[in-house]
Amino acid sequence: MTKPPIAKKVKKELTIHQDTRVDNYYWLNQREDQDVLDYLNAENSYTKSVLKHTEPFQESLFKEMKSRIKEDDQSVPYKQNGYWYITKYEEGKDYPIYSRKKESLEAKEEVIFDCNKMAEGHSYFKLGGISISADNTLAAFSVDTVSRRQYTIYIKNLHTGEIYKDKIENTSGSSTWASDNKTLFYSKKDEITLRSDKIYKHKLNSATKDDVLVFNEVDETFNTFVYTTKSKKFLVIGSASTMTTEYRILEADNPDGAFRVFQKRTQDLEYSISHYNDSFYITTNKDNATNFKLQKTNETETSADNWKDVLPHRVDVLLEDIEIFKAYLVVNERKNGLNQLRIISWDGTEDYYLKFENETYTAQLGNNPDFDSQTLRYSYNALTTPSSVIDYDFKTKQKDVKKEQEILDKNFDKNNYTSKRIWATARDGVKVPMSIVYKKDTKLDGTSPVLQYAYGSYGSTIDPYFSTIRLSLLDRGFIYVITHVRGSEYLGRPWYENGKLLSKTNTFSDFIDCSKYLIDNNYTSKNHLYAMGGSAGGLLMGVIINLNPELYNGIIAAVPFVDVVTTMLDDSIPLTTGEYDEWGNPNDKTYYDYMKSYSPYDNLEAKAYPNLLVTSGLHDSQVQYWEPAKWVAKLRELKTDSNMLVLKTDMDAGHGGASGRFEALKEVALEYAFLFDLEGINK
Repeated sequence: MTKPPIAKKVKKELTIHQDTRVDNYYWLNQREDQDVLDYLNAENSYTKSVLKHTEPFQESLFKEMKSRIKEDDQSVPYKQNGYWYITKYEEGKDYPIYSRKKESLEAKEEVIFDCNKMAEGHSYFKLGGISISADNTLAAFSVDTVSRRQYTIYIKNLHTGEIYKDKIENTSGSSTWASDNKTLFYSKKDEITLRSDKIYKHKLNSATKDDVLVFNEVDETFNTFVYTTKSKKFLVIGSASTMTTEYRILEADNPDGAFRVFQKRTQDLEYSISHYNDSFYITTNKDNATNFKLQKTNETETSADNWKDVLPHRVDVLLEDIEIFKAYLVVNERKNGLNQLRIISWDGTEDYYLKFENETYTAQLGNNPDFDSQTLRYSYNALTTPSSVIDYDFKTKQKDVKKEQEILDKNFDKNNYTSKRIWATARDGVKVPMSIVYKKDTKLDGTSPVLQYAYGSYGSTIDPYFSTIRLSLLDRGFIYVITHVRGSEYLGRPWYENGKLLSKTNTFSDFIDCSKYLIDNNYTSKNHLYAMGGSAGGLLMGVIINLNPELYNGIIAAVPFVDVVTTMLDDSIPLTTGEYDEWGNPNDKTYYDYMKSYSPYDNLEAKAYPNLLVTSGLHDSQVQYWEPAKWVAKLRELKTDSNMLVLKTDMDAGHGGASGRFEALKEVALEYAFLFDLEGINK
């Protein structure tokens, strides 16, 4: 077998707070350096060599997963401003086609964008935001061909098909039209940090250099964005950090007017706004409403002093978001970890919840752009139940299943699988939930393999969802577990607060304690337990193998955020300054010491580690490729075992991996083949 590449060591001392860390692989952060590229390519060659015997299995897994997907598929049409909009895929093609039909679904189809044609000649392609003008004649759209989330905005005439000369580079990808059909607002990014920091105004058919700066977000911990309210009456500029928000509003029919502050930013005050009739509805944590509440105010008196309760704060219910219709308010809530959709009529005669029977499921608001609609669109799925798109009629209270996910596998029967929610007791006595799914004939005697997954940061909640891809695991005897660790909002906002900043280690200990529970209760054993996480979830993987490597036979760390201290000290790196509220600012010694105590890269030592598959993307703007590269290099230097350690860097892609729907499956096939190989499963 080919020997693993050994990265050269170049001593680099990093000193702050009278503490010096030595980083021998700091040199790997030069993306254009040929030595760096050579090292990454050598790691890729080594990975290919080590896993070469699995390549036929990878190919069959890829074909198996692809065969379950309906290739000629399309979304459920939704109506907006007189047109029905549709997204569809054609057989054998990687990318979506966006089209529309005027007034009736029987009308002639107009293809707006065929991403398959647009992607030709690009190793990566992503169509970003699409914004249609009020008169339905123009579409502002954005494109990223590098996978660095730096989008170029173009404008297309939907009647003639002409792409105008207007070309706006280095944007976030989103834009919004004023009511005059010729003024476009968009957010631009800082070239170095990639922070969305400026809102510009562009006039149709004018030179980009003449665009007017409307708002400059000077606070480096904030990002800015722009959109139009569902009522179409107001343009809104938002500024947000992890814990604080601020909005500015302007009438959409007055694009050259001055935006005015809705409620000035106040540290730790979060709010979002929706417009209805002559009022704004505000979802906010004002006055210590940890789980958020709903308030309202009139259009002219928008400061927080004037906000009045509509739905008061509840300690056991998280208010996630709302959807406003002409006759109804729909509230998306979370109680005891489960989604709830609450329907309230504006006239006060109705207030009730839609019923969901499953023990662990996901229900989410769908695309509801039509303010006058008499139906609510939402989606529903569970670990054993394919996804459905459902229209609920407010008047008749009838549900109309518009589409059920089609599984192109004649052997698939959802009744062959079982799911449940189990609770482990963490070391501090807190009960931590896990959503679990497996095939009914899988043994629960400690011999079955388990893949335990978690994310656990930013309040991002991984709800239990159905996956056709995951069937390849379940059908080969794997148990799949989503661990709802602290750091998510699964059990409300306090669940997040107790897994960030100086409480971050709760995320890691929760995962480990759940691993021990799975072993102690005969779901699996140390020889058959695997863990997986990506990005901040990759940080989680790095920590657990430093703390308890003996619990796991294998780990998949996807684009892992493992060099926490160095990254958070470098404010030139994308995302860093905006994340001080999540991780802490290590320029403060208290946070530096705490961060250093768990940072995976800083805590590697000479000992045995589990089998490891690490993935990265050269153009990743979220987690720079050098974090996993350095981590693997240092692991190679220190680890005392003979277990597998492989790094695969996608030299064409970024944080999200490959852009095509089928190319992405090849990445999953590699991950699954890695797991199956460790289990001795080869078909």
